[in-house]
Order: sequence, then C-alpha cells, then structure tokens
Amino acid sequence: MSSAGDILVVGSIALDSVRTPYGEASEVLGGSASYFSLSAIHFAPVRLVAVVGEDFPTEHRARFEARGVDLTGLETAPGRTFRWKGEYTAELGHAHTLETQLNVFSTFHPRLDARHRDAPYVFLANIDPELQLEVLGQMRRPKLVLSDTMNYWIARKPELVLEVLRRVDIALLNEEEARALAGETLLVRAADRLIVQGARAVIIKKGEHGALYRDPESRYLTPAFPVDALRDPTGAGDSFAGGFLGWLARAGEVGGQAICQALACGTTMASLAIEDFSPGRLVETGPREIEERVELLHRMVHFDLRSVFE
Repeated sequence: MSSAGDILVVGSIALDSVRTPYGEASEVLGGSASYFSLSAIHFAPVRLVAVVGEDFPTEHRARFEARGVDLTGLETAPGRTFRWKGEYTAELGHAHTLETQLNVFSTFHPRLDARHRDAPYVFLANIDPELQLEVLGQMRRPKLVLSDTMNYWIARKPELVLEVLRRVDIALLNEEEARALAGETLLVRAADRLIVQGARAVIIKKGEHGALYRDPESRYLTPAFPVDALRDPTGAGDSFAGGFLGWLARAGEVGGQAICQALACGTTMASLAIEDFSPGRLVETGPREIEERVELLHRMVHFDLRSVFE
C-alpha cells in the first residue's frame, strides 16, 4: 500500500443545537468540514479550509489539533460562527431545521495556499456550488475530487450543481437529492440518469439502507452498519464521505476493489458518528474498532457463489 495522500476539505464549521428522541445538545461542534475531517483523519492527513467567528470555542479548535487536522486554512472572521438548530422525529430520517444563522459563513470565500492547491484528494462539502467551482478553479491537478450538495442548492442553482457534478470525479447525494437532480423516482434509474447527464460517478446515500455507487462501467452496493445505540444522525453523510475518501487516499487507488473497501469504510465511519451528538465518537474511536466494524460488514455480505448452484 502506498503512503497516504493529503486530503483538502472545504466546507462549514458550525455550532449545532440538536434535539432527537434520544436527547439533545446545545452549541456543540458541527458542520460538514468538522464531521468529514474528524472521520477522514483516521486514514490520511487532512487540511481544512473553513471560516469561524471570533466566538468559536478554543476547545473545539483544540479538538481538531489533537487529532492532527491541519488548520492553517481555518479563517477567523469578525462576527459570530455559523449556527444551526434542528430536530429529528421518531423516524430519524431527516432533520427538521428550526433555525439557521449563517453569520460569518454568509461571506465565506475559500482561500487556498500552495499546499491546499496541490492536494491530491479533495472533498467539496455541502456549500454553494459557486464556491465549489471557485475551489476547483484554484486546484492544480488533484487525483480525485468528491463533492456533496443539498436540495437547497438543487432547487435554486440546478445548472451550477450539474456543472460541479460534471467536473468532479464522484458526486455524493442522498436519496432526495438524487431524485430531484435526475428527475427519476427509482434510485437505480436516478443513478443511471446522472451518469447520462455527465457525472463520472455517483454515490447515493440511502441512510439505514446503505449506499449505491455507480459509474459508466460499474455498480456497487454496501449495507449500512447495524447500529443499536443511535442518538443523532447529524453529520452521517459527511462522516461517510470522510471514511470513503480517507480510504482511497490511504490506498492510493481509485477503482475496483478500492471503491468497495472505501464504501465499507464510509459506512463504518457514519455508523460511529450517529452514536453520539457532535463528532464525539469520531474523536474517541480507534483503528481497532474501525477495523472490527469493516470486518463485520464484510462477513455480512460475503458468501460463496458456487454453493448457490451446486
């Protein structure tokens, strides 16, 4: 296995207030860049580009530094940090946003230095597609770029979302986003349609039903890891992205079995993230626990095909 390549993540850092049927938390560390970086750092070096306000707690900054996340791209701007408040009902499928305060995030424009621009692996987290295109315009020759989006941008800037989708190597969407962007109800057909629309590859996140990967030649499925102690689904998708891209950066490969392994690592990191509020479990976990979950996923789906027909 080759040495891990650096990963650049450009996204949001937030202070979240979340209520679920299993508890609540107030003003805890959140945001797409937070979950992604604290997931991916288990596999490869991570450089984070984001913005926070002057009120951002020093203990959260220390949390990143303790895990080895490079914060040279973390800007502190005059004003308050981005805040999000939401709640989940019993089905835990989707968050109901109660309040969003963009604050310093509303004027954020990513500032990349030479090390950021040279990063071989890039995650464009859920930010305005115009900002995602700004980042792509500054990158030199990345080996693989993964992007995320949300229905808000698909509804307001669908052509820009599609432009990003066509320029990145893999686009990450959840079920609703895939259906909205592709105009197809069935997820398999939605994935096929996105390829026709110009995507090089897509991953459709299906929550407790796992994930579907599709490129012009391949289709892979992974189940979700069975979690008993689910507390807060916030950040599951970004944690998935961290495990997925983190493994590819560590492996130094981007096709075939590496994709299947990366999907397993992604769903494993998502399973850890949802067991607590904020990215607490991502910080506390270690290599052995991650490996054990990946091994269990492998046992769940592996079987001897020959015995079916004997």
